[in-house]
Amino acid sequence: MAATELPGATAADLRIRRLTYSDLPGVLSIERRSFPAPWSLAMFVLELSKPSGVCLAAEVDGELHGYLVCSRYADIWHLMNVAVTPGSRRRGVATTLIDELLAVAGRSERYTLEVRESNSGAIAMYERLGFRRAGRRTGYYRDNDEDALIMWFGEPDTPR
Repeated sequence: MAATELPGATAADLRIRRLTYSDLPGVLSIERRSFPAPWSLAMFVLELSKPSGVCLAAEVDGELHGYLVCSRYADIWHLMNVAVTPGSRRRGVATTLIDELLAVAGRSERYTLEVRESNSGAIAMYERLGFRRAGRRTGYYRDNDEDALIMWFGEPDTPR
């Protein structure tokens, strides 16, 4: 079940765990309230079925407040999706999820993501976490043809 807010709780109250198939109803609820072009159930099932991916849930008292989906491609991690229930935003949930991803997959690894160039809050959070701007994908978002900023954590040009 998705929570509507993080009442009186902080990121320190969050429990971060692996995302499971039983979380998908709550994930879809958050997804639909977070993005103009939400992922389908099939997209989440596909990502959860990948053994090399990292999919995390953030909960308080058994209620889902956010999730993260990250896939590994060759030697690069691609942060595919991070979302937080509207009432819990700006309280450290996404930061906590990404910190856990970096702890689980390794801070020495390379990570990339795309973010809407209009999403200044997310961009600022990613920069605080150590991601840096590395390019642009023109018209990346199909719902409105908005450009995406490409961001990297780690060295994108260093072969392993």
